[in-house]
Amino acid sequence: MNEQSASRFNGATTAHAVPVTILIPGRAPITTSVSGFPNGFRFSDDPNGFILQAFAGHRNRREEAVLPNRPPVISSFAASTASITLPCPPGTMSSSCPTAPSMSVSLTTAASDPDGDTLLYTYSTTGGRITGDGPNVTWDLSGVTPGTYTSTVEVDDGCGCVTFASTTVTVAACPNCIPPCPTVSVSCPDSVQPGQPVTFTANVNGGPGTQTYNWSVSAGTITSGQGTSTITVSTANAAGTSITATVELGGLDPSCNRTASCTTAIPVPPGVCRKFDEYGNIRFNDEKARLDNYAIQLQNEPTSQGYIIVYGSCEGEGLARGNRAKDYLVNTRGIDAGRITVIDGGCMPELKVELYVCPSGAAAPTPDTTGAVSPCPECKKKPAVRHRPRRRGEEEEQ
Repeated sequence: MNEQSASRFNGATTAHAVPVTILIPGRAPITTSVSGFPNGFRFSDDPNGFILQAFAGHRNRREEAVLPNRPPVISSFAASTASITLPCPPGTMSSSCPTAPSMSVSLTTAASDPDGDTLLYTYSTTGGRITGDGPNVTWDLSGVTPGTYTSTVEVDDGCGCVTFASTTVTVAACPNCIPPCPTVSVSCPDSVQPGQPVTFTANVNGGPGTQTYNWSVSAGTITSGQGTSTITVSTANAAGTSITATVELGGLDPSCNRTASCTTAIPVPPGVCRKFDEYGNIRFNDEKARLDNYAIQLQNEPTSQGYIIVYGSCEGEGLARGNRAKDYLVNTRGIDAGRITVIDGGCMPELKVELYVCPSGAAAPTPDTTGAVSPCPECKKKPAVRHRPRRRGEEEEQ
């Protein structure tokens, strides 16, 4: 607008006051009045033109803002288990690992949408497969090899906003699979004679084949084979006892039967017959004195057996002398006839009598046929002898 000179305004006009109300949002209204020339009005020495004034004081109502779409919120995404242990391979076993583990894992998603939109769930995995839909599904890990697998859920609100979450499950091989338990037994002889070594052998069927052997014995001494399947045991000083050998297998599962035993008897060795006396063709009174001592010895050893081996110098002589000695021992000395055995030793150049005492169970003595005479000659008939009447106390002598 053009500037005007002061003479263009009359006094009445300029003296008129105009009320003005000022509205400021959030504050009380301010009311005032305006008169005279507008503030900052500049006068001109050459006024020409028109004056134009405009006032604006009305504020239109604002439209409400339209907020943007917000993404879904996943508060949790969890698997029913964090790990699965596989069973042992065929032909092996374990005391701690499952024989038929479940390979199905439940997946649960807890999600919400701040805008109330309907949510869509999409799943992906690095192994196995997903069955079902919605927030609760099943993750089938059948057939997978040992390793760690990841499942991811994508939650979509259908309006272009998507949220992701993941969880993992570890599939592990059983760490302590071993072959099935073997059967173990120990074989040994029923008995051996004292002084003879005895052998014990562990018989193992099945198992890993790498088991170790540890032996122990109740008597005797292990002389060889410790740590192997067969041992040899000395029986020295073990007469009258028994030896039990026990093997314990190492390297097996603790649930396996790992021990077995076998027992061998070591009997007391049978006694050895000993020669008590020996004499030739002596007078009968002298022979009776020898037989008396023999009878005393048999009585001192009531479980022993007596043997009389006789060698004749002619046919039938030895047996006749042996029977005469037995008759004296039984009928005069009171020895049980069952304890005396007469053995015909055969024919020798000279008559000889051997008296033996044998412990119970000992083998009977055998005749020594060295120097035997064959054929054995017939005995000569002795001439008839007239006998005077015997005096009291005398007995027949030969």
